[in-house]
Amino acid sequence: PPAPTFPPLALALDSFGRLSLTDAQGRTHAPVQVVRAFPIAAPQEGISLLDADGHELAWVARLADLPAPERALLEQALQQREFMPEIRRVISVSTFATPSVWQVQTDRGETALTLKGEEDIRRLAADLLIVNDAHGVQYLIRNLAGMDRQSRKLLDRFL
Repeated sequence: PPAPTFPPLALALDSFGRLSLTDAQGRTHAPVQVVRAFPIAAPQEGISLLDADGHELAWVARLADLPAPERALLEQALQQREFMPEIRRVISVSTFATPSVWQVQTDRGETALTLKGEEDIRRLAADLLIVNDAHGVQYLIRNLAGMDRQSRKLLDRFL
């Protein structure tokens, strides 16, 4: 069973800027890794806090239930751990054969990614895709149907 969330969750940054947790017995664990159980389907729910050996120290059912300071520390730790830009628009592709270089607009700005093969685009749900580039970066397309017509047309050539 998941470990309980300690009331209140005693989180802090240690002298090295790493997240630490003080448990109910007064023991401090540092560094603490913060991991989402469902990073795409339910990113604000099911957060596990793990010690350096990967053992669960605490479970947070919903980030929104935490007081603002603890929630901010966990969100900061999650941002440092995760990097999955969301593709908002496909601007162009170099060729419809693979490998191809894609110019895309993401939630973090414009970038180029290299698609090695069509198998590097995985459909997780009807409108939810993950695109893996040649450098190992994963990009998320959260709402395929909501993208502009040109983006959908370019993506259709690879799906």
